[in-house]
Amino acid sequence: MNASSPAAAGCPMHGAAGACPAVGAERFDPFSSGYHDDPAQYLRWAREQLPVFYSEALGYWVVTRYEDVKGVFRNHRDFSPSNALEKLTPPSEQAQAVMASYGYAMNRTLVNEDEPAHMARRRLLLGPFTPEAVREHEPMARRLAREYVDRFIDSGRVDLVDAMLWEVPLTIALHFLGIDEEDMPQLRRYSIAHTVNTWGRPSPDQQLEVAHAVGNFWALAGRILDKMRADPSGPGWMKFGIRMQADHPDVVTDSYLHSMMMAGIVAAHETTANATANALRLLLEHPSAWREICEDPSLIPNAVEECLRMSGSIVAWRRVALHDVRVGGVDLPAGSRLLIVMTSGNHDDARFTDADLLDIHRDNAGEHLSFGYGAHQCMGKNLARLELQVFLEELSRRLPHMRLAEQRFSYVPNISFRGPEHLWVEWDPRDNPERRDPAVLDARQPVRIGESTRATGARLVRVAALRAVAERVLEIELEPDDQRALPRWSPGAHVDLECGDTGLSRQYSLCGDPDDARSLRVAVLHEAEGRGGSNWIHTRLRVGDRLRLRGPRNHFGFDENAPSLVFVAGGIGITPIAAMARRARRLGMDYVLHYSGHARAGMAYVDELRALHGERLRLHAADQGARADYARELRDLPAGCGVYACGPQRLLDALQELSAAWPPGTLRVERFQGGAGALDPTREHAFDVELSDSGQRIRVGADQTLLQALRAANIDLPSDCCEGLCGSCEVRVLEGEVDHRDVVLTPAERARNTKMMACCSRAAGTRLVLEL
Repeated sequence: MNASSPAAAGCPMHGAAGACPAVGAERFDPFSSGYHDDPAQYLRWAREQLPVFYSEALGYWVVTRYEDVKGVFRNHRDFSPSNALEKLTPPSEQAQAVMASYGYAMNRTLVNEDEPAHMARRRLLLGPFTPEAVREHEPMARRLAREYVDRFIDSGRVDLVDAMLWEVPLTIALHFLGIDEEDMPQLRRYSIAHTVNTWGRPSPDQQLEVAHAVGNFWALAGRILDKMRADPSGPGWMKFGIRMQADHPDVVTDSYLHSMMMAGIVAAHETTANATANALRLLLEHPSAWREICEDPSLIPNAVEECLRMSGSIVAWRRVALHDVRVGGVDLPAGSRLLIVMTSGNHDDARFTDADLLDIHRDNAGEHLSFGYGAHQCMGKNLARLELQVFLEELSRRLPHMRLAEQRFSYVPNISFRGPEHLWVEWDPRDNPERRDPAVLDARQPVRIGESTRATGARLVRVAALRAVAERVLEIELEPDDQRALPRWSPGAHVDLECGDTGLSRQYSLCGDPDDARSLRVAVLHEAEGRGGSNWIHTRLRVGDRLRLRGPRNHFGFDENAPSLVFVAGGIGITPIAAMARRARRLGMDYVLHYSGHARAGMAYVDELRALHGERLRLHAADQGARADYARELRDLPAGCGVYACGPQRLLDALQELSAAWPPGTLRVERFQGGAGALDPTREHAFDVELSDSGQRIRVGADQTLLQALRAANIDLPSDCCEGLCGSCEVRVLEGEVDHRDVVLTPAERARNTKMMACCSRAAGTRLVLEL
């Protein structure tokens, strides 16, 4: 144990310190350089060996895995945020006296208030945080970014934190709150003091200095609020709050507004300043990623999400258990205090493939926990995203040759917030692009907030080979456009290919070998009367062409522990099934592969499949008199057998009928097209949705999808196809009957009524309760 730790009271669950099974937990020190330099790596041992452990030095249970962190955030019934702003180091009597002399009386705010009071206030104060309202601040963010870069563009060396990354977010924050800029220098010093006072470990001498700064901060916040009360008209969140107070004085109280004024100044700028500094350091430490966004600014929105995942500005947050509760297999008594480390969860390999690698094309980067989750998720997340995107665009466009200078990074010692105090960069001003081409300054990339960034994370690949593998079936072999590694994938996965500059994007299943890290393969059936994608590929695509690819994603994986498997493919549906069968063979599983088609000449990969699978392959070519009779072939399935099928609608419908006699969950299918048509408001009805994690109620209009209504209410939800085809937008249903319109869920899953696809499915009645 650290020598400065409290006397050995021992783990509250296991008595004396030596009896606690959390071997190594006594070495955990969130004030150490190792934690600040790389908190995720510092806690790797915990994610792998002891994901929930007790820190005797802190008196907190530390939670490190993604699902556990997310579970604590979303469960306001068993966990309270009341300790989120609790001072980690109790102030001395002298420090308390100093703050009292300023009338310091920090009370509840949106981050540390329990339900139902929290949600009542949150709903009233949410308006300025919606994506539409946040976009109003984009012109100012762009103007400030341009002006500040102008100041140092020809210097060749600068500390980005001092020169830009602190003042610009602070200016935007003050504008957002409705505060004048005249007190900016003092506010920076005060906000740092507030961080140290609440989440740090100041020495007795530092406590007095911090107490004076925090007291002055409180007094300044009060003066600003008094000035606003005299004239609460005009823009600004705090003025909006004062206007809400006039109508709801019992909900938005004077003390609440004063506390929110102080907390809002810190929350609205310090976290964004730190997040931007972290992102720039991360990107500049990975030159290939920096080069990619410089060459293709459309990658910036997804790069922002990946940087937030890898190195967010809020490392950890706190909760206290209201009841005896179990977290990550560990029983915690009521009153237990928890440090939930979001940065560690963001590096959990169980959630993110190759979690410690920066991948700005990562398909699920937006599922990070850096803004928290659930009822208390950061309200200002979209303002932060907007600023990060604008700052990265301005710097990458004007200083693509920028590099990190030699330096030693330092951080303000505390358990929750992280960002370098300085970020020195350098470049040769003679190479500034705008000196050669002033038009560089005119380019602009759309800011993306309140929507999925998956579409912006496409990677460039090159067509290495084109091969006809059957009549009207073209195999495309894709290689990385440079030396960057291709993403790993598993059988059943698909990718999205953009068809040149046509605006068309189509999903194709991967059909190669997942162990081949050098290339990806898809096979495309030419449908002349289709929607245009396959026709473009067959008539326009050439070897050497560059394509934009998103994914892979997999909503059709198979159970590798099943005692036996039956694979059924019809026509081009062989593409995901071939990869599955290859994997089953490699694992030594008991399986059979049925492959049916109208004509043998139009069936892809037959010779390769026969060589690989031998007698396990059952070929059903109708033109050769071998039409499949699946009622007979699949009559006597062994216990525990899984059936995986992909093919035309008629085949899948027939299998669906047969599956009525099989145990629930036996059949899993992948379909070519979604089942959701265009929304016709004249044929729909509105319904209400209640979010169980927060109690928030949202009205879904007849002209809205559930996904659209959720995003309009500032609720993050991943999505992709918006056709009910990919499964990305799945949400859990707790109450109400669902009108299912997707093609992802099995009949058994639909009958259970426990999940739905938000992009297309709706309420059959008037109300749904969702686990959000």
